Amino acid sequence: MREALLEAEKAAAKGEVPIGAVVVAEGEIVGRGHDLRESLCDASAHAEILAMREAAGHLGDWRLNHATLYVTVEPCAMCAGAIVQFRVRRLVYGAPNPKHGSVDTILDIVNQPRFNHRVEVISGIMEDECREVIQKFFKSLRNK
Repeated sequence: MREALLEAEKAAAKGEVPIGAVVVAEGEIVGRGHDLRESLCDASAHAEILAMREAAGHLGDWRLNHATLYVTVEPCAMCAGAIVQFRVRRLVYGAPNPKHGSVDTILDIVNQPRFNHRVEVISGIMEDECREVIQKFFKSLRNK
């Protein structure tokens, strides 16, 4: 999660929403990402999707069924759906997402019984640190 937080800091430095993600397979980071929606003018350029794309490229397989995705904030519906599509084995996230959380807060996309893949979820890892990064970012925006 510390590596995901470093990715979040990269996003903040670029003026992006500070969410970071890393994909780990067999003890090695194989994908990294941080939000780049503004920089790329791409609504799908979320940290999770960018990290999973990089991991798939690195591993040569879109199926990440032996991988763990670490992300600083609970994924939105788009990212939760992508996590299922990439067949991620485990999702570890820090802070809940009260407005868009689609793993535990609003929806539970990653464990829908009608899908052919379910994701193990571990939440609240370094929650305070993850929440602080995003709260600090939005507070600075409000103060401008």
